[in-house]
Amino acid sequence: MRIALLTEGARPHPQRGAGGWCDRLAEGLPEHEFELYLLTGPDAPGAVERLSPAWRDVRDLALWGRRPAGRAPGAVRRRRYAGAYEQLVRALVLPGERAGFGPGLYRLAALAGEDGGLPAFLVSAHARRILERTWRLPGADTSAGQPLVCDVLVAADLLEQCLRPLSAPWYGTGPGGLGAADLCHVVGGGLAALPALVARHLHGVPFVVTEHGLHLREQYLGYREAPYRWPVRVLLLSFFRALTGETYRQAAVLTPGSAHDRQWQRRCGADPARTRVVYEGTPAVDRPAAGPEPAAPTLVWAGALEPGRDPELALHAFARVRDELPGARLVLYGEEAAPGYRAHCAAVAERLGVAAAVDFAGRPGTLAEVWEAGTAVVFSALSQRAPRLLADAMLSGRAVVSTDVGVAREVVGPAGLLVPARDPRALAGACLALLRDEERRARLGLAGRLRAQERFAVEPVIGAFREIYLELVSQYPAFPGGGGGGEGGPAPRPFARPAEYWLADGRGVPAGDGGDGGDGGGGDGVGADTRTSSAPEPAAFAEAV
Repeated sequence: MRIALLTEGARPHPQRGAGGWCDRLAEGLPEHEFELYLLTGPDAPGAVERLSPAWRDVRDLALWGRRPAGRAPGAVRRRRYAGAYEQLVRALVLPGERAGFGPGLYRLAALAGEDGGLPAFLVSAHARRILERTWRLPGADTSAGQPLVCDVLVAADLLEQCLRPLSAPWYGTGPGGLGAADLCHVVGGGLAALPALVARHLHGVPFVVTEHGLHLREQYLGYREAPYRWPVRVLLLSFFRALTGETYRQAAVLTPGSAHDRQWQRRCGADPARTRVVYEGTPAVDRPAAGPEPAAPTLVWAGALEPGRDPELALHAFARVRDELPGARLVLYGEEAAPGYRAHCAAVAERLGVAAAVDFAGRPGTLAEVWEAGTAVVFSALSQRAPRLLADAMLSGRAVVSTDVGVAREVVGPAGLLVPARDPRALAGACLALLRDEERRARLGLAGRLRAQERFAVEPVIGAFREIYLELVSQYPAFPGGGGGGEGGPAPRPFARPAEYWLADGRGVPAGDGGDGGDGGGGDGVGADTRTSSAPEPAAFAEAV
């Protein structure tokens, strides 16, 4: 099966190194042919590497920086571009015309495929005038007054960058074209879904969307600090909201990384019948458990030093613990994410009288070092969006105490202690219960390790996508448009090898296509390829938090 994997970033796993999630997926399914399509930064083409031998090919498109070359469309073509662009912009700013986003998007993609003039049109004065005129219509959603000329210039440039994937040289049924793929797999959502949407519209290619943390939610959080005026922020967030809704509607299967993310996807319009939770597998399941506990009772806390992680709650709870256990210590691992926040936390510890027992340890070398240093692990966040850090702590075999927010209940379950957020008394009580009871710590630590190994192993992830891929191609025609070998040409083949070739019981007949192990006989009883990738080192601390 030919699978096109689409994602953003110079690498599909920016800080995870070789052997990250995308590599593990491709290496775990060697019976399929994977091609990697990257939406990258301006300097990324030189940074794109052959990440794994499992990739059949790697292609990239720069999202930022110098726009792609191309001639401006003529007068007749410009009017068609203008009509499609105005339809898209109206869908972004006029609440009553939201349904026009998809049609406008696909019209722009079709025009770009005909003459390649979309990038030049989007930076033209004509496009800016359309944006300004539409943006200032009565009833347009600008959130804070009328957009200024500078807002129009900034927003036009940002929209051009967001729409660049529509003019990528990836469409069609030739070699390297998404139309020749059996399915597309979008990792991360966002702009990476644009090529999959176009391939779905033009060629009927189904696609899967995998989100480990919701892209739209991260956009909302990120635009709070964006250096743009509010009208620009509202316009761009409207674009990402509309893109997310269209992606969820058109995707054949959605695979969120947690049930918590699945609830958010449903609120954004995802169909529950096409949604399946697939946890993000991690090779850390093979890591040995942490060694002996430290001599002094020690609580460890890990995360970015910012208000959302609420280290102040951990400090207030620790002050209560210290009153009961004078020899207890608290070690906080993490870098400052909000300017001056580390000094603020140090001042809080000083005011509470526990500064001498609190250690701000900064960024550790590995996560394993964090859990090794503690008797128990404390999470005090106001929101826990991703399960990875919690799962990594549980894999260490240390008992875990967490605030009951986000994915915490789903990940920790009965294998740890959950307390309400912003309740230092409850958090201190849970920590004291563990620090005073060695047998309970050991029991919860072992239960947590077994629970995390079961949910976050790599093999179940590979098996889940093997089933999803085969289920999808069995429901969608291989050549929706009637394409094929043509007159006198070879008969169209939907797969490099038929699905029956990979039957685990050996009864399948290998395809006589000259492929590896396929001699056309079937007497060798070749079964499913069960090879798995070697386990790399755990994810970097900064990427995990």
